[in-house]
This record gives sequence, C-alpha cells and structure tokens, in this order.
Amino acid sequence: MVGILRSGGQAQCETTSLHGHCDRAAGGIKRLRIIPWVAGKFRRCVNQGLERGGPAAYILPMRMLPSFTLAAALGAVPVVAPAHPHVFVDTTLRVVTNAEGMLEGIEVSWTYDDFYSLLLFADLGLDQDGDSRLRPDEVRRLDGFDLQWIDGFEGDAYLLRDGTPIELGRPEGRGTTVAEGRITSTHFRPVSGRADGVVIRAYDPTFYTAYTLVGPVVVDGPCKAEVIPVDLDAAYSLAEELLYGGDYDPETEDYPAVGEAFADTVTLSCTG
Repeated sequence: MVGILRSGGQAQCETTSLHGHCDRAAGGIKRLRIIPWVAGKFRRCVNQGLERGGPAAYILPMRMLPSFTLAAALGAVPVVAPAHPHVFVDTTLRVVTNAEGMLEGIEVSWTYDDFYSLLLFADLGLDQDGDSRLRPDEVRRLDGFDLQWIDGFEGDAYLLRDGTPIELGRPEGRGTTVAEGRITSTHFRPVSGRADGVVIRAYDPTFYTAYTLVGPVVVDGPCKAEVIPVDLDAAYSLAEELLYGGDYDPETEDYPAVGEAFADTVTLSCTG
C-alpha cells in the first residue's frame, strides 16, 4: 500500500515497498518516491512513460536495471500498487521580453533527481568509474536526450493569457550539464504576444513527473514575475479524494490528472 499521512499540517510518506523512500521537499512537505519496476508493473510503467513523452519517455530497459531492482522484478519482494510521481525534476524559468514588454520566449532548465540521473548514466554507459563526474565527451552524449518530444506533448510548461492557452514554439536545446551526480538540461521555446498578465505553470498533467519550481523566475526586460506557491495540503487532499474517495481502479484506469494542482503559479507584470 502507498499513502500519505498528515500530522501537524504536514504530509508524511508511508510505504511498504522495500524501494520506496521519502525526500524532504520545499515547504516541509515530504515527497514519495517509489521505484515502480516490480514484477508485472514494469511493462505498464514503460508503456506509460513512452506515451508521456519528454522526461517521462526515457524509461530504462530491464537489462540495465541495478541488481536489487531486477531481483524485485523477478519476485523477490511483494508487488505494490503503482504510485505517482516516478520522476522528480527541479525547474528554473527565465522569461525573455523585449523593451516594449512583448514576449520573445521562455528558457526552461530541468534538473533531474540523483537516482534518475544514475539510471541514465547506466543506460548510456556513462560514468564507468562511478564518481558521478562525466568527461566533456560524455556530457555531449546527453545533449538533447529529453527533447525528442512525441506529437501531443506540450513540454510540461503552460502559459495562459486571460485564461486562454498560449502556443509555444518547438524546443531549442541550450545545453546539458552534470553537477553532483544530477543532470540539468536547458531548452528555449519561442513565444509571442504581450507579457503583462501572462500566467505560467510548470507541471505534468498526469503527475507522472513532479516538477518543483526552484529559485526566482528571472525576467529579461521591463517586466517582473510574482510566484504564488502551491497549496500542497489542498493538492494532496485532491489526490487522496480522487484515489480513495470513489471507485478509482488502478488496474484499469489512468492515474488521476492532478499534476496542475501541484504547480506553483507565476504571473508576469510589466511597466511602461
């Protein structure tokens, strides 16, 4: 069983999986990490990832999994129900406007969690000495690994103007780095129109990938960004209600689309 307990206004993680653990996240809330590749759940996880595109599409084949995970897949531990999210990404945003306060584009950086980065290293045969430091030629092999987006994938960055979605251009790679064992990739997406009043959120609608907005949102130009933190208690309550308050069947239904509920809200305002 996987669930979230509440105590003193905070969420806590609880899991019977041998491979589940909790990491401290922003705002004193703990986030649940479950390695989902156990027994018959592995194939479903791969299929979901391929359907998602972007970061979630990069799921490793079983032949590359660490031995302890492979043992779990072979039945050494009990099978647990699949949990979301599966991938954790720290996100930074930089908005580019011109002198008249018109949008020119948005730069997005994704820093992947250490375990996901480790699996990528293993799958690509990188970091053979295991020191979490890559040579320049190894880092170049990572360039663009998460920009092969399938049709319909929105890039997990959503902009609204007066409640209407704003179309963003295709991603342009801006490089990849590795620091302290974590991969960071950066891309730029062109966008046009007035910046004033635009709302930005970074999230995966299916909550397969969890995005956490970190640091200030930088704005190049005569505009500024206000970040309204998400109400995590409300988000968790919504997820729990949808998962446990009705007739949801994890074996036959997709995970509830709760990703937006876990997203911070960025609002742009311009002067002049």
